[in-house]
Amino acid sequence: MTVKKMISGKNNRFIKEITKLMSSAKERRQKGLFAAEGIRLCRDALQSGADIVNFLYTAEAAEKYNQDFERIVSAADDSCEVSREVFDRIADTGTPQGFMCIIKSELRTKMREIEKGKKYTALENIQDPTNLGTILRTAEALGSDGVVLSSGCCDVFSPKVVRGSMGAIFRLPFMIVDDMTEFVYDMKDRGICTYASTPHEAENIEDIDFSGGGIMLIGNEGNGLKKETADACQSRVRIEMKGRAESLNASAAAAILLYKFNL
Repeated sequence: MTVKKMISGKNNRFIKEITKLMSSAKERRQKGLFAAEGIRLCRDALQSGADIVNFLYTAEAAEKYNQDFERIVSAADDSCEVSREVFDRIADTGTPQGFMCIIKSELRTKMREIEKGKKYTALENIQDPTNLGTILRTAEALGSDGVVLSSGCCDVFSPKVVRGSMGAIFRLPFMIVDDMTEFVYDMKDRGICTYASTPHEAENIEDIDFSGGGIMLIGNEGNGLKKETADACQSRVRIEMKGRAESLNASAAAAILLYKFNL
């Protein structure tokens, strides 16, 4: 553990690196790092055993959240006080709380294997970071055993996804696959049932027994699952709708699907 002297200049090299990390998925991939901003997320990162490389804080936040501050400083490889002006520049939130952890993206929650009898969520090409974060939070809350993300999803380590997940990113097992269709065929070969959520030629989700486990697939906000992915699944499920709306928001649909799936 080392504590650096306070940084007050916005043109500081380290601060420029953090700014790039906050705004660029490419930078996050190259560095293998991402940011968790705010007292709750920093606390979740600590409690979950995430590898905290840097901890940035303001003097006001250190005083206000003194107990958390001491614990995070002790756990972080490096810590650095920054001025309020500098923190406001690097923050992604409208009202920054003055705590930010820079974390290695090789989390303990990275999932290596799909197990028979368990229940998983799979997301194909979800583009909105807020939707993705909310779905991760919902999946954890409803007892999903893990989440499979297609490489076409938005960056799971973007600040908005991390914040929207409310700490689920630190606790919920997940994996990223290059081709969701290929993944579904692989699961079929292994005897693991896959369910395509789609309004087309699908059974009412209320009429299906999910007790044997499997994987619930949810697609892109505008286009749903790719046709080839839906066709590869063993079953198709739909949410019975009574109003005039043609569809639900992806995160709202996911909440209903995963509630029924994980009952």
